[in-house]
Amino acid sequence: QVQLVESGGGLVQAGGSLRVTCVASGSIFSIGTMGWYRQAPGKQRKLVATITSGGNTNYADSVKGRFTISRDNSKNTVYLQMNSLKPEDTAVYYCNANIMALRDYVSRESWGQGTQVTVSS
Repeated sequence: QVQLVESGGGLVQAGGSLRVTCVASGSIFSIGTMGWYRQAPGKQRKLVATITSGGNTNYADSVKGRFTISRDNSKNTVYLQMNSLKPEDTAVYYCNANIMALRDYVSRESWGQGTQVTVSS
């Protein structure tokens, strides 16, 4: 089995910065698109940013110019650098990846456990 483990969440003041990290581990053959999603209490989970295996990125309009997604394929790791944070960015942030396991022939969607990001005003 494959798992995604996140780290780097926490409490930050408005205007501050934070970087969250997600590492994939297990019997991995390859990883396709990776992304970050977030969910505030009582709200649906929404896409924040995605990055393909080739490095192409997409961002939600609400975070464009402030957040940067990147990945290190040699480490099976994806990052989300969050700058100019706003209180409305407060949410649980989830890592997502499409992963092909060893000896498998299809890609399966995996999710991390989520990490809390709180931005104070």
